[in-house]
Amino acid sequence: MATVDVEDLLAGEHDVDISEENRAETLAYEQMMTYIQTLHDVEDFTYVKEMLNALHWMLQGHRHSPRKPAGQWRRGQVYVTDARDPSIAAYTAPDADAVPRLMAELVDWLETADGTHPLIRAAMAHLHLVSIHPWADGNGRMSRSLQTLMIAREGVLAPEFCSIEAWLGRPGNTWEYYRVLRRLGSEYRPGQDVSEWVRFNLTAYHQQAQSVRARFVRSGRVWEQLSEFATAESLDERLVTALHDVAMSGRVRRSRYEQSEGLSVQQAQRDLRELVRRRILEPVGRTRARLYVAGSFFPEAVSETARTPVTLTDPYAPRT
Repeated sequence: MATVDVEDLLAGEHDVDISEENRAETLAYEQMMTYIQTLHDVEDFTYVKEMLNALHWMLQGHRHSPRKPAGQWRRGQVYVTDARDPSIAAYTAPDADAVPRLMAELVDWLETADGTHPLIRAAMAHLHLVSIHPWADGNGRMSRSLQTLMIAREGVLAPEFCSIEAWLGRPGNTWEYYRVLRRLGSEYRPGQDVSEWVRFNLTAYHQQAQSVRARFVRSGRVWEQLSEFATAESLDERLVTALHDVAMSGRVRRSRYEQSEGLSVQQAQRDLRELVRRRILEPVGRTRARLYVAGSFFPEAVSETARTPVTLTDPYAPRT
């Protein structure tokens, strides 16, 4: 599912071309993450098993079934199969009977400050939860959500910085995530050396911050170029908003432009029709789900700036 589709869906757009399953998954995850962020300044907040199960219900309630109950500990054994051969168990989770005790121990650990840096504690909470695998489904997302909650509780609320989901969403990083987990062994061993896991997470935080900074800088340059283009073409300055979306995301919807600039439907339609008339934008799709993409007269210099890749540095790479 493309990032721009997620953005449209979360913005309230109904005509997003995604499956109903992906729609339900995305909206459930958004609701849970929104709630997590509201907990950042709750004075009497405590980590309890019931809260974790409630979050799991928010995430998986739409898929609740007797075989995969949401908001309840799993009732049977679970395995994480090898991506190369599903007949091989890459990881065997603890017995279901041990889950209540292990989760009680995890909650006690979460409630006990030990002076460890918050980013490291959050990474370790992620690892403990995904290793216990307390639910029949949704354990990975719940583990990353607990990590986000712990960072949010430290006052870091921007999704780009309190969550590593965007960084993990890149194909190579997803593969590395599972590779590091596999290297930790085929069963839960709380006392083992987890330095590689901690380094992996700290690298994720660091490179995610690099990505956000690079996008911010690139976005500013694109805006400046589009402002100059609008002036040269005698376009209303508000049209830069629509053109900026096209440059950065590859498209814009009338509803998104309308909301961004506080316009009426008629005003937004009129503006976009003018850009189409000038062949700066090109319409794609039927009326309700129509998108606007770059046309033949969209400034190529802007497109080049928007698609210029950034080089991310590895904070742990040896320095020469």
